[in-house]
Amino acid sequence: MVVAQAERLLKARWRTATMAAGWAFPADWPLAEVDEVCAAVLNATDPGDALVRLGRARAEAGAGLSETLLDLAALHAVLTEGSAMIAPNVDALPARMLRMTALGWADVVSKQAGNCASEDPLTGLATPAYLRTRLGEVYRETSLDYMLVLLRIDVTQATGWSRVVAMTLVSDAMRTVFDGGETLASIGPGTALVLTRRDETLARRVSNLRVLAADALAVDPHVRPVGPAKVWLERLPDTHVEACALITALGR
Repeated sequence: MVVAQAERLLKARWRTATMAAGWAFPADWPLAEVDEVCAAVLNATDPGDALVRLGRARAEAGAGLSETLLDLAALHAVLTEGSAMIAPNVDALPARMLRMTALGWADVVSKQAGNCASEDPLTGLATPAYLRTRLGEVYRETSLDYMLVLLRIDVTQATGWSRVVAMTLVSDAMRTVFDGGETLASIGPGTALVLTRRDETLARRVSNLRVLAADALAVDPHVRPVGPAKVWLERLPDTHVEACALITALGR
């Protein structure tokens, strides 16, 4: 009974802190996963799995990542300061706490994106399905004057949320260099490409991408081990079918 009272008190303080921080829809906040996190924290057990489930539940309910992490920061503030009146600070979240919740949220959003969207909402890169459609358009043109610019990082050297961060950083570098309407797509866990026309500036842009990607990864010590990014050119095969097979092979 004492434990149940403690869980109710923690939940109430957490909710108060989250509402004070600006949670948009109070009726959406209570979830069974909130109770699971409270129980795990108060029982001094590893809350990792409960946080993953909470992240998934928040995503399924339509909460954005920033809103989800602000809610998590409210819990952390209550736990560390003992008061619901402390302003939540996302930057103060312990790395594991943030990572587990974000992983759960990203898992749901990634699956939703794969099912119904042409763009990955985390990296902004086109999906493989959209890339295949775009390639079909290219192969219907009379002149096949296109090249593939490939970028690959070693995501086995990072864990959890750091993998998503690394891909987000290199995708930003790709958009900086190729900003003229080219198709930028993700084709594998650590591989992305640009479908671009071949011209006299291509070699210089490939070199610029290599430098910018390296600089982006060097900034964050958690993602630095995935680099340096490998950047290279691939010619398009003679047919659309062969091109799709090449994309599949490169993404493995």
